[in-house]
Amino acid sequence: MPERIIDVSLENLKSIAWLETSWKELEARVTHSFFLSWLWIGTWLRHLPDGTQPHVLVARSSSKIVGLAIICRRRAWSLGPHARARWLLNETGDTRFDRLFIEYNNILAEQSDAVIAAGLDALTSRLRRADQLVLSGIDPDLELAACRAAGRVGLVTEVKQADAALWVDFAKVRQQGGNYRATLGRSTRQAVSRAMRLYAERGPVELRIMETTTEALAAFDLLSDFHRSRWGRRGAFANPGFRPFHEELIARGVPMGAVRISRTLAGDQTIGVVYNFVHDGRVLNYQSGFLYESDGRLKPGLVSHVLAIEDSIARGERGYDFLAGGAGHKSRLANREHAMKWIAIGRDSSERRIEAKLRGAKRILGTIATDLLEKKLRLRIPYLGASS
Repeated sequence: MPERIIDVSLENLKSIAWLETSWKELEARVTHSFFLSWLWIGTWLRHLPDGTQPHVLVARSSSKIVGLAIICRRRAWSLGPHARARWLLNETGDTRFDRLFIEYNNILAEQSDAVIAAGLDALTSRLRRADQLVLSGIDPDLELAACRAAGRVGLVTEVKQADAALWVDFAKVRQQGGNYRATLGRSTRQAVSRAMRLYAERGPVELRIMETTTEALAAFDLLSDFHRSRWGRRGAFANPGFRPFHEELIARGVPMGAVRISRTLAGDQTIGVVYNFVHDGRVLNYQSGFLYESDGRLKPGLVSHVLAIEDSIARGERGYDFLAGGAGHKSRLANREHAMKWIAIGRDSSERRIEAKLRGAKRILGTIATDLLEKKLRLRIPYLGASS
């Protein structure tokens, strides 16, 4: 059979209402991540910071829409003589706002291989001089497709960050008898059991799902308190766009069952709040806040996640994804991982190579600063407030 002809255009976003209809129609026909759902994308569009220039990548075959993505253009500093335009996939280029952190990023596409390839070809062919195409939080399949598209027009691909999303594959747990805690390493099992016994001295330990929007938003406020107590101005809530975005996402997502917020209680005291997304039988752990205390045997994070994972298994779901990032509890609780990359595509130049070295030095300094902060936090007596 002849290959379908796919036409790709980059159009100004004139109407969110039009895009919502088209996006939802396509979304209903294709497999996609939570971060490509209209719940995420539509909420994101309604909270874009001033100065953002959103465009819509539209792929059509026989006049039917078969691919959609949001492409934002932002001017960026460059060492060279030419101003740089950065074209970003489902991001704004505003560093603080983009700390909403999109992952499993892609083009929403029907018959994805051909449509995604056509979309990437259309984007890479637009790059001029020092321009870059930025693809954040992508999986190996999209990275490979992007490298091929770059190669076809003589561009280079630079990996800005490589990470992995650790997750719990419930199929592996069920193959081993279905008892999640029994699949954990010995030291982790002991740490969870000891913490559960200590918490039980205060009263029953339970995971309580927030069933209404009002309950969920109240728990989100408590999560914010916990998070700020631990991370201060370095945390996610330092982003001024973070709270209003998530308040709307929670208000829309809880009634749909796409947002699940839980409290972990020891007696009448909340020791943890876990903010998860639920999509296609998978739970994605987006954010958490815990009541850390001076007794290191108390493990509010481990206990909260173990209870949330066991709840998800009991619901018949397929997995629990911690998303990207290297927090210690993830490696102790996960049994699988997905590779994830943040890449930029552009022309090779001395300016690009210098900037890459500067970014590498900044990344090393950032790692050192984070390690020092973690050591400081371990020595600090943390937040002791907040009961249910």
